[in-house]
Amino acid sequence: MASRVTLGGRTEAVGGLVVRYGLVLVVAWIAVLKLTASEALRIQQYVSHSPFLGWLNGVLDPRSLAIVLGAVEFAAAVLIAAGPWAPRLSAVGSALGILIFLTTLSFFLTTPGVGDAAAGGFPALSPVGQFLLKDVVLLGASIWTLGRSLNRVTS
Repeated sequence: MASRVTLGGRTEAVGGLVVRYGLVLVVAWIAVLKLTASEALRIQQYVSHSPFLGWLNGVLDPRSLAIVLGAVEFAAAVLIAAGPWAPRLSAVGSALGILIFLTTLSFFLTTPGVGDAAAGGFPALSPVGQFLLKDVVLLGASIWTLGRSLNRVTS
């Protein structure tokens, strides 16, 4: 007996495509922006206060650091995109995505100015805090693509 395709099933499939390739688009776009001088300076406000990445400032100048971070992000995006054809590669890209977004979410705790002082401070968020908060969803998308990839590898 042929299985019946439901509206819910089709909607879920389309949503999965949007999650996967939306994640790819956002990560790749952010990676390419790291090639610009303005973005290299902008990420310094996060990296310089980070206990995880701050040490890199002594190793690389801001532009080189941005290029390295952008290359890792772009590689993650390409690998995540390969999910339907190469689930093992996609799992690696998704794991990189998880690492990327856990790192950027750590900036939420270490970057000054996350709270909006004009609105009474945290939990009111400044533009910096709002920028970082979106990474919760991107982390979730990375975890989801990792799960999908691992399911395809083991099935």
